[in-house]
Amino acid sequence: MTDLIDQNGIDLKALRALVAVADLGSFRAAARSLGYTQSAVSHQVGTLERALEAPLFTRPGGRGAVTLTPAGDVAYLRARRVLGEVETLGADVAALQQGQVPALRIGVFQTATTELMPRALRALREQRPDVEVSLSEIRDPALTMDRLAGGELDLAFMVNAEPDDRIRSIPLLDDPWVILTRRDSELAAAEEPTFELLDGVDVVAWNRRWRTQQELEQAWRRRGIRPRVVFRTDDNLALQRLVAAGYGHACLDRLGASGVVEPSLTWLEPKESLIPRRIAMCHSRRRDPSAAAVIVMEAVRRQYGV
Repeated sequence: MTDLIDQNGIDLKALRALVAVADLGSFRAAARSLGYTQSAVSHQVGTLERALEAPLFTRPGGRGAVTLTPAGDVAYLRARRVLGEVETLGADVAALQQGQVPALRIGVFQTATTELMPRALRALREQRPDVEVSLSEIRDPALTMDRLAGGELDLAFMVNAEPDDRIRSIPLLDDPWVILTRRDSELAAAEEPTFELLDGVDVVAWNRRWRTQQELEQAWRRRGIRPRVVFRTDDNLALQRLVAAGYGHACLDRLGASGVVEPSLTWLEPKESLIPRRIAMCHSRRRDPSAAAVIVMEAVRRQYGV
């Protein structure tokens, strides 16, 4: 098998093509992401399949998403590890030669800090205790993209990240809005909860300067939902504590609601989606992720199975 791989000249381009097609679900999207033609990506994957003597993708044809075969799953995991090591080589050597203190700068939103980061940072600490981590709260998504592209941030976790040719965006999970309420509230007793439960009731909300809160209130208005906003805050924990105190109900993302610290609280997930909400992990296409960034990225991928 090794001789066959050597003879076919499998290189990093083939491995990158495999990972891109698997991540994005189509050869067309992978080609667009990598800056190749679709036929070039198909050729790279085909070369890899011939070398490994196994099909790596199930190709349904038409607009259906391609999926990994069992052999493809194995190859994908190995390819990601190889690419991760290669991508960190240049960054680590450059930092060492310049005498820099290893640092990792991550853009986050509040739920990412409390729910996404702890396990990943523990993995980083175990492998690279010398790295200094800095978390910066994302306030302006467009500015965050600029900071990633310009090298001011190494990594960012974003909600509904806009497409940007400078940035690679890796979808992690859907994180829909849910209703946060007290366990003993009337809302908590609803057998089939809907967002219409918020119509006319007191709610605690985020400040309007947050884009997500603006989008949330626009969605309420489109559906004729008119809650009474009795308090606004920038702080996730403050919002939870106010709801626990009976000040009102709230709309919170499911990831944040699943990690609430107040035992008196529960959350309701309506079947219908209020507005799409997807968390993605983003980094610059123009520079290789550092070893520390790759450790965090891989830890988050394992946590959410992507």
